[in-house]
Amino acid sequence: MSSAPTHALREETSVPGGTRLRLDLRVAGASVPAVLQLPTVSPGVRVPAALLLHGYSSRADVMADSVGTALLRRGVASLAPDLPLHGTRGNPLELQSLRNPLEVARLWRLALREGAAGVEFLRSHPAVRPDGVALVGYSLGTFLGVTVAAQSREVRALVLAAGGDLPLGTPLTAVARAIVDPPRAVRSLAGRPLLMVNGRHDPVIRPDQAERLFQAASQPKELRWWNGGHSVPQAVVEDSAEWLAARLRGEGVSG
Repeated sequence: MSSAPTHALREETSVPGGTRLRLDLRVAGASVPAVLQLPTVSPGVRVPAALLLHGYSSRADVMADSVGTALLRRGVASLAPDLPLHGTRGNPLELQSLRNPLEVARLWRLALREGAAGVEFLRSHPAVRPDGVALVGYSLGTFLGVTVAAQSREVRALVLAAGGDLPLGTPLTAVARAIVDPPRAVRSLAGRPLLMVNGRHDPVIRPDQAERLFQAASQPKELRWWNGGHSVPQAVVEDSAEWLAARLRGEGVSG
């Protein structure tokens, strides 16, 4: 288990249902911008929480504004960090220009280390139940998220949106699978609820990739499809937030 990172508060604002805080987490000497959202509750009450990992070329605010807001309405806190080379940390297009496999591997390992630190930050936060931390990943964030969850039994439930196995037969896959292997990771989730939500016509994470990952997972698990592409419809965001909030409240944990 990694130790919880220290942080600096940059901004605090009131939002419907709670408070939004912009933080700089310190992870292995690096500064990681993140958005923390805490629901308004009675003094002394601790709430469940979820780590939110965004997709390629996206940023923390996208996750915070979508699923983070949906969770906040359901009394669930969330932490959304900017992944390496994303948000204020650089240009994700630099990833496409990298020719050194060792540098690609370094960035994936860095993202995993920061994800694990995010879990520990939430578990140690005085407003959060340490036994009520989950993880939500979108696209790239699903590859990272399922690996973080496999390495940390403290992650109690998992939602993977537009996620699946890595694509087969690409040069990047050979490098990435040495760091993140989604089917292998998902097998380690036995007993922890998993929800996958995917687009039937997704050209980025194709249905066969989603099916491969889902088949590798043990129960309890569920795969839901939307009739569209890679972008998650708002109705699916709301349904997924409701599913996760119920699991963190201890409802329907058997399936």
